[in-house]
Amino acid sequence: MEKSESDCGDGANEEGGSVAGCSGFFGQGEEASKPEKWVLREDWLSTHPTFTKMMSLEVADSREVYAAFLVYLDLLEVRNWHEVSFTGLAEFQLVCLHGREKETEPLQVVVPTPAQVSFSHERLRQIMKSTGTMQAKPDSPLSITLAIVETDSTIVYYKLTDGFVMPDPPDSPADADSKQGRKKRKRLLR
Repeated sequence: MEKSESDCGDGANEEGGSVAGCSGFFGQGEEASKPEKWVLREDWLSTHPTFTKMMSLEVADSREVYAAFLVYLDLLEVRNWHEVSFTGLAEFQLVCLHGREKETEPLQVVVPTPAQVSFSHERLRQIMKSTGTMQAKPDSPLSITLAIVETDSTIVYYKLTDGFVMPDPPDSPADADSKQGRKKRKRLLR
């Protein structure tokens, strides 16, 4: 029988590693007997309201939804993004996220995917076109951020655009000089 992410058990899989989304630290052994320790329910992920809403979209398999949920948590809790929400892309079997890195910045589209899933250039272009209506600036080049989730929950973000995009200019020459000066001083102090 296969073991799924929601079937945590003791927080370990058959290979002896940790099962993603499961805690083997609290609620187990001697740690559980200490009254000052917070006990984490083993099934917190499968009962999280956002995870259950993502699953109810029925546009992707549980592996894709799990990756989307991890990226969702990373954007909200670690990177402090604003207005993060999700949409199902049934034609691509994906859960797509969109939000703002800062309150004043335009809406960005993030496409979470497990590392084992391959994408062709054509499929990426189709996803960009499909999500283009979510972008705040319709005249700007189509872009998405591909969030690749590794089995150990590491997330790598790649910003992809349809065509070439000129980089933003430096803030001001004075700012650029001071940043370079700080870098030089850091190197000298090593």
